[in-house]
Amino acid sequence: MSQENISIQKLEIDCDHHLDAIGLRCPEPVMMLRKAMRSMEPGHTLSILADDPSTTRDIASFCMFMDHTLVSQQIENKPYQYVVKKGN
Repeated sequence: MSQENISIQKLEIDCDHHLDAIGLRCPEPVMMLRKAMRSMEPGHTLSILADDPSTTRDIASFCMFMDHTLVSQQIENKPYQYVVKKGN
C-alpha cells in the first residue's frame, strides 16, 4: 500500500493507503479491506478501487459494523472508488 491522491466526486482526497481490488470477486475485496484496516492507525484513510458490483453494498456494511467511516464513494461508473477512514 502506498500514499495515493485520487479524485472522487470531483473532490481531491489525500489518502494514506491504497487498495486495488480490480478483478477480485466477493468476498475477496472485503477480506482485503479488513486485512488492510488491521494494519492501519486510527484516523488513517484507505482508497479502494473495485469493479465487483457487490462492493457497492458490502463496503458500506463493513464500515457500519466495524465502526469505520465511509468518507466518500463513487459507484456510478466502474471502477468503483471508495475512501474509508479507520475508526478507533
